[in-house]
Amino acid sequence: MKFRAHDTFFIRKGWLNKGLSQVNKNGSVFISKDENPMDVFGIGSNMVKSLRYWLQATCLTKEPSKGKRTQSLTEFGKCILENDPYIEEIGTLLLIHYMLAKNEDDATAWYFFFNKFGMIEFDKDDFVREVTSYIQMTFPDESVAPRSLEDDFSCIINTYVPRYKSNPSKVNAENNIDCPLGEIGLVDILDKKNKRYKKTIPSKEILHPWIVMAIISDQLHERTMEIPLNELLTAPNHIGKIFNLDTITMLDVLYATEKLGYIHINRTAGLDVITVHDVPDFSECIRRYYQAINS
Repeated sequence: MKFRAHDTFFIRKGWLNKGLSQVNKNGSVFISKDENPMDVFGIGSNMVKSLRYWLQATCLTKEPSKGKRTQSLTEFGKCILENDPYIEEIGTLLLIHYMLAKNEDDATAWYFFFNKFGMIEFDKDDFVREVTSYIQMTFPDESVAPRSLEDDFSCIINTYVPRYKSNPSKVNAENNIDCPLGEIGLVDILDKKNKRYKKTIPSKEILHPWIVMAIISDQLHERTMEIPLNELLTAPNHIGKIFNLDTITMLDVLYATEKLGYIHINRTAGLDVITVHDVPDFSECIRRYYQAINS
């Protein structure tokens, strides 16, 4: 369980790709005595700490829990660096969001927001109340300061609501500090005056079949199995929760994914399941996504 590890800084455009590139060159970049990481990344010391956290929270890099705290790229990080080094493709953003939203250990507020928080329309007080209850039930021996939970809520909003919506007066070419995950379309402003927000369903056109297939594959416990449609819609870390999908949108996305040949949708005799067979693993699905968009 981890809250407010971002030091109130949400992911800025350019951070993750620069972090990937520098860690690939030098795993000691965040702890180097020879080079100041603030000079390497061109950001302040607190932002450097935040970037170090975000790289791990999005599962692009990893650090050992003991010994020298050098960073290295994960298999996911290597795949992104190889295929989309500037993190420009919408599919890359979807995958980064997935990695963040399923990371209960390092990004607990994000995991809760997408997988456990049932309110579609909400404000900060709603979130803090519900996540506090979740902590009490799930981690009874732990306590988290309300301020940390409030800061996490603000960071989530800044992650997914573009600045041109939340604060248009501060948008200009020289001061573009939006989070790239705002492009996905998962949270919107419901009532700006009263600071109320709502979860939104992204456009189904951006949910490429190979991205959907990658997530289904990552959540499989066996290579061939049946998964109830309701599980895909409502179970933690599945496509329904991760992308705020309703039943109709999820079915549209699944029918498009079915054309890849690795899942079959069966809605006869009240079954309402998908059968998954011989699906490529998560990394291979990602590689095939990049092959598909570049062909």
